[in-house]
Amino acid sequence: MRDYFTKLLRYTAWADRCILAALRELPAAQQEALPLFAHVLAAEHVWLSRVYGAEARLAVWPQLSLEECAALAGENAAGYEELLQGLGAEELVKPVRYRNTKGVEFVTPLDDILTHVVVHGGYHRGQVARAIGRAGGTTISTDYITFVREGL
Repeated sequence: MRDYFTKLLRYTAWADRCILAALRELPAAQQEALPLFAHVLAAEHVWLSRVYGAEARLAVWPQLSLEECAALAGENAAGYEELLQGLGAEELVKPVRYRNTKGVEFVTPLDDILTHVVVHGGYHRGQVARAIGRAGGTTISTDYITFVREGL
């Protein structure tokens, strides 16, 4: 399972890089798309912080520049890679205790949190791709199957 989640989170990092590249090429899309993309990255950060029992330094809907997004995307990718290194099957299902943004406490297994990070990002990246298309850009595919087909 660790290898499976490693691949899914490599996909997440790849998809984040694809969005960054598309937004760099089409500044006209940034007004609509950048807040959504910043949210994706901030949520990745928030969940990683929760897993480590640390305080997140960002809100889930931050205002970030494209360069701040790029830095956060790299930080998140490295953080998830580090998290997964050396984890055994039993650690992937370990319960993680955290508080949501409203202060309500929850306990969720790590594998469910990692699944949520991947799925949540895909949802909002689709919104970003739509915004890019509305701004006149070529709609990009950040689908998992595209990642797999490219042999990444």
